Amino acid sequence: MRTEDLLKKVRRLEIKTKGLTKHLFSGEYHSSFKGRGMAFSEVRDYHFGDDVRNIDWNVTARFREPYVKVFEEERELTLMLIVDLSGSTDYGTGEQTKRDLAVELSAVLGFSAEANNDKVGAIFVTDRVERFIPPMKGRKHLLYLLRELIEFQPKGSGTNLEEGLRYFRNVVRKRSIAFVISDFVQQEDSYLEALKISQRKHDVLAIRLQDASEKSLPDIGMVEMFNAETGRKTWVNTSSKKLREDFEKRQRQLEEEMENRFEKNGIDYASIETGEDYIPVLMRLFRQRK
Repeated sequence: MRTEDLLKKVRRLEIKTKGLTKHLFSGEYHSSFKGRGMAFSEVRDYHFGDDVRNIDWNVTARFREPYVKVFEEERELTLMLIVDLSGSTDYGTGEQTKRDLAVELSAVLGFSAEANNDKVGAIFVTDRVERFIPPMKGRKHLLYLLRELIEFQPKGSGTNLEEGLRYFRNVVRKRSIAFVISDFVQQEDSYLEALKISQRKHDVLAIRLQDASEKSLPDIGMVEMFNAETGRKTWVNTSSKKLREDFEKRQRQLEEEMENRFEKNGIDYASIETGEDYIPVLMRLFRQRK
């Protein structure tokens, strides 16, 4: 993409997503994460109603009475965007691919953070860590991040979110808000354990990217299906009613299983389709955290 075309695309993206951020979120982003970026201050006696997760067991054992840790809200937050750029995210049957959607979501979240004077960073992931952009403040930095995300050509085509999350934990020491933006098309679900481990220190949320055609198959006869991550091709007879019904049933089961897994592991989760109005989905996700 020519530099001039890239800058125009970034500018259009800024105008669209910044407008959504300003007029629709109205502080939802900040209020949802307020108090979640915390710094240790002191310990005090345990009072009835205190969160047992804040008990300082070392001090409690020493004095033989329960004590809890007291935290103070940090003035600034750090937003990390862990973005899946594997081959499957290039898929889309409408005007928007899953990668296009990932870019828009990253822009909306980034401008929400920038409006609150928070730092924003990113990790691009395929079957390896492709790119790390350290968190920094300011519009100039955010626009640079978005340009990189739009233009970046990954070397890998598969998916290994576990590697990306491990890298995130190693390089980002300060407690952060981490949005994992992916279609979660991965052979193993080891990423769930990686999400759970990351959640122990950071505030982790998952956004699943989907396309409408991944929920149901159209009746268009024999179609050659191509797996962008493995390179495998398969012929499928979409005129088979049983095949379409079985496909829809299996996809509903997979969606329910995924939601249950995220809930069981304490990961806030939302699913967004290409071409969908994602603002209400994000607002529901933010409001359920208050």
